[in-house]
Amino acid sequence: MRVVFMGTPDFAACSLQGLLDAGFDVAGVFCQPDKPRDRGHKLVPCAVKQTAMAAGIPVYQPEKLRDGQALAILRQLDPEVIAVVAYGRILPQDILDLPKYGCVNVHGSLLPKYRGSAPIQRAVLAGEEITGVSTMFLSAGMDEGDVIFSESTPIGARETSGELFDRLAPMGAALLVKTLRAIEAGTAPRAPQDASQATYAPPLSREESPVDWSRPAGAVLKHIYGMQPWPCATAQLGGTVFKLFAAEPAGSAGGKAPGTVLSAGKAGLRVACGDGESVLITELQAAGGKRMAAGAYLLGHPMEV
Repeated sequence: MRVVFMGTPDFAACSLQGLLDAGFDVAGVFCQPDKPRDRGHKLVPCAVKQTAMAAGIPVYQPEKLRDGQALAILRQLDPEVIAVVAYGRILPQDILDLPKYGCVNVHGSLLPKYRGSAPIQRAVLAGEEITGVSTMFLSAGMDEGDVIFSESTPIGARETSGELFDRLAPMGAALLVKTLRAIEAGTAPRAPQDASQATYAPPLSREESPVDWSRPAGAVLKHIYGMQPWPCATAQLGGTVFKLFAAEPAGSAGGKAPGTVLSAGKAGLRVACGDGESVLITELQAAGGKRMAAGAYLLGHPMEV
């Protein structure tokens, strides 16, 4: 089967490598244009481009998909199917209609839940116990296409979004290989999504970083883990702004107001939450400082309780 692959980040690169390892004929790869990174603002190729270049596959990075140039390239490549994984752009109808077997997508949720660009983070933030990956036939609507396969996995109680990304990426790669083989064999199932069960997963923003201590302790914990690796949960405690990286349940807050620092010592910072319970912050980073154990930070920076 002749495949054109479209994707950009690490999550997508795992699927591209999976196709290559499975012996698929990847005729070309589309990804986002190189972007400047770090202090030097040097243009750095994305993970998918690096994977494609290492395999000697032609890489295309169009600024637009609707000016006809991308369509012309695709007609020359003549794919039987286009595989799309975290490409970051919605394909126009003329591209969707081009391949013999259509366009398929790997999505980091159990569709129809968490349609959108941040399904993994939103699942963690919402306190979901189970998530997974789905493959679907792409349609004009965002993540609305017919589902082909899904595979589920539990979310760990203290699993960050970044850790969940790392687990779902190879699951998505394996599911894509399974999907393309089923399409080629003519055995791929096709299940329309129940739109009434759909939820939306918009991208995260820095404005969401501050912890809302009026929420229950469980929700505060999920906020801390769900906001990693970006943009990270933040809180102002004892007059200092911190990024928060690890915490655990810490029992009753003794009737103290949400956001009250109940203790600050070797174990970490214990803070009251909105449901009468508390959380113990065990790993943090002060503004301008290094990420470290909260107890170690407090040794040099005592905090008033």
